Amino acid sequence: MSFRIIVLAKQVPDTRNVGKDAMKADGTVNRGVLPAIFNPEDLHALEQALRIKEQRSDAEIILLTMGPPRAAEIIREALYRGADKGYLITDRKFAGSDTLATSYALSLAIKKLKPFHLVIAGRQAIDGDTAQVGPQVADKLDLPQITYTEEITKATTKEITIRRRLERGVETVSCQLPALITVHSSAASCRPRNAKLLMKFKHARTVSELQEESKDYTEMLTSKPYLQIDEWSVADIDANTEFLGLSGSPTKVKKIENVVFAAKESVVLSSDDKDIEALMKDLIDSHVIG
Repeated sequence: MSFRIIVLAKQVPDTRNVGKDAMKADGTVNRGVLPAIFNPEDLHALEQALRIKEQRSDAEIILLTMGPPRAAEIIREALYRGADKGYLITDRKFAGSDTLATSYALSLAIKKLKPFHLVIAGRQAIDGDTAQVGPQVADKLDLPQITYTEEITKATTKEITIRRRLERGVETVSCQLPALITVHSSAASCRPRNAKLLMKFKHARTVSELQEESKDYTEMLTSKPYLQIDEWSVADIDANTEFLGLSGSPTKVKKIENVVFAAKESVVLSSDDKDIEALMKDLIDSHVIG
């Protein structure tokens, strides 16, 4: 059996372009008005998988993502960089899922992809910053987990060794496989697209995308099955709809505020301790911190 790696990734709204219409009235993100990008820390996770693939000729990388049909874009991005295959979990019944519902759906999809050695995910997504999905998936699959991964230093068929980035330093830990790890933003950035892989996979499509294409790709997919991006619905992963979407999400957004930071004045500080202490007092008194 090949050394199978499942990379969890998410297409997220680019939070650098958040405006007044970024949120809907029900408290969910209005993804239609925001540019969509590959979640940055998930790209770091993909890079760690690709480094294992460079060291092991038997490694296979599968990208798994959950989202609307357009999320297939990040599967292609992963293929352009060296992933072998991708699966898109998409269904209207997934809409509005919080981390609990999302981890439930992902865990069911991962079970369908068994056997595997390693599940890798980014530490957190920039549209939520909860860092909950990876650990919740590990819990549902009863897998050992290592968080805050900065580098995978060794990967054998039975064990993995990892350097973790902690608040006040680093530590090296080992774990038996199969396992799930989440990757920190301090990990190596993902490599750029490979030109040959871009030419090979540029026509890769899901069934939903093919239905919207004006050009007939049927013959191409028949002769080149690697261009087919598999699409799974709620029924395909045998999910209970009670645990999906808004109804299966205990997290509720009660209020949203847009906060705009504007620089009105500047303060020049010296290295004198009294200046630093005065600044800290001002910040605490104004409730900026503390």
